[in-house]
Amino acid sequence: MPRYPMTKEGESSLREELQKLKSVVRNNVVKAIAEAREHGDLKENAEYHAAKEQQGLIESRIRDIESKLANSQIIDVSDIEPTGKVIFGTTVEIQDLKDSNLTSYKIVGEDEADAKLSKISVNSPLARSLIGKSEGDLINLDAPGGKKEYEILSIHHI
Repeated sequence: MPRYPMTKEGESSLREELQKLKSVVRNNVVKAIAEAREHGDLKENAEYHAAKEQQGLIESRIRDIESKLANSQIIDVSDIEPTGKVIFGTTVEIQDLKDSNLTSYKIVGEDEADAKLSKISVNSPLARSLIGKSEGDLINLDAPGGKKEYEILSIHHI
């Protein structure tokens, strides 16, 4: 089975979610199922069926997280000697050459990507075009809105 790259922060976040699901959320659903059972006939008990469905979703998410953690390769970019190249886990500041907008992105694993937090998946077209490049390099990207050209201004191992 292939190993999936994940940052140290991504691993920590998944472990926290897993712990919460196992210790808090799972227990709350078990209580909800027990309470719904007390209401009688299970065939027509909407609360019972909703709680059982919720339980199935929680157990599925727990298995998903455990699988991701078991098959991940944790990469702490701060442990890697900077080479001046964009690699997984680095934060890259780029400038759009058309409108001069500056943007910073951290290149992370698929499950960690969050555009609102400026984290992009290593598998995204932008990240793939940045990997292996250096400060000052120009990047051409075919974006949904048309062709984009960026310059890499800085690369940080943070």
